[in-house]
Amino acid sequence: MRRRELGATGREVGAIGLGCMGMSFAYGPSRRDDRESTEVLHRAIELGVTLIDTADVYGPHSNEELLGRALAGRHEEITLSSKCGLVIKDGEITPDGRPEHLRAACEGSLRRLGVETIDLYHLHRVDPEVPVEESWGVMAELVADGKVRHLGISEATVEQLDAVHRIHPVAAVQSELSLWSQDQLAGVVPWCGDNGAAFIAYAPLGRGFLTGAITTADQLEEGDWRTGNPRFQAEAVAANQKLAAAVAEVAARNGATPAQIALAWVLGVGEHVLPIPGTKRIPYLEDNVGAADVVLSAEDRAELTRLADLVVGTRY
Repeated sequence: MRRRELGATGREVGAIGLGCMGMSFAYGPSRRDDRESTEVLHRAIELGVTLIDTADVYGPHSNEELLGRALAGRHEEITLSSKCGLVIKDGEITPDGRPEHLRAACEGSLRRLGVETIDLYHLHRVDPEVPVEESWGVMAELVADGKVRHLGISEATVEQLDAVHRIHPVAAVQSELSLWSQDQLAGVVPWCGDNGAAFIAYAPLGRGFLTGAITTADQLEEGDWRTGNPRFQAEAVAANQKLAAAVAEVAARNGATPAQIALAWVLGVGEHVLPIPGTKRIPYLEDNVGAADVVLSAEDRAELTRLADLVVGTRY
C-alpha cells in the first residue's frame, strides 16, 4: 500500500489505517468476536495497514486488551495509537482532562497494550472543566518520561490547537471526516497542513452508511450506538439514501465499491490526511485497502463533495 507521513514525526504509515473501536464497543454487539478481530489485525499488517487506533474508553478497556494480545511481538511493524480523556460515568461518556486522571490513564493503557511506549497518544476530548493547556502539559510530561512518543488531540478547535501547539508539537488531530461530515475542511484540516500535523479521519465511511449497507433504521440491533444518533433515525436513514445512491453511482462509473469511493474522496483531501475505517471482517478490510489505488476525477470529487449539502441529521 502507498504510505504517507504521520505529520512531522518522521514516521510513515500506510495511507489507510484501521480503527478498532467497533471490535469491542459501540457497534453491532452480537457480531463481536475477538478471534476474528485478531485475524483482521494480522491481515491488516500483511496488507500494509500500519496505523492501528484504539482508546481506553472503548469497552471500556477491552479494546486495548484485545490489541495487547493480538499485537504481542508485532509492535515494531506498526504505529500504535491510543487515546485518553474520556470516561464512562453513570452510563454516559464524559470528558476527564484532569492531570491526575491522564497520568493514571496512560499507565493503564501501557499495561493493557503490553508496550513500554505508546507511539501516538491523543487527548480524546477537551474537558470544558480543565484548561486544555493543563491537560496538554501533563501529556507533554508523558513524552518527556518516555511513555509516549508523539501527541495528538481529537475534536479540537483551531484556537485550542494553537494553544497546545505552543506547549508541545501536535503530531496529529483526529476528527470525523467523510462525505457527509465535511465541517473540518474549513479550519482544522488546513491547520494541520500548515503546522506539520497529520489529520486522522475517523468514521470516513459515515459509520457504515456510505457503503450502502444500511437501508433502514431497524437493521441496527439493540445496544448499537447508532440507534441514538440523529442520522440513523428512521426518517433520516430514508432521506439519506440519496447520498448512498450517489456514492454507488460514482463507484459503478469507476469500477470500484462504494466504500472505496468514500475513502478515495477522503484520501484526496490532502497528503496529510489518513482515514482509519473500522471493520470486524477481513473482506471489508481488503475492500477498504483497495481504496488506496482509486483515483477520482475532478468531476467525481466535485459531485461527491456536494453531497454534504443534502445530509439529514446532525453528527451527534
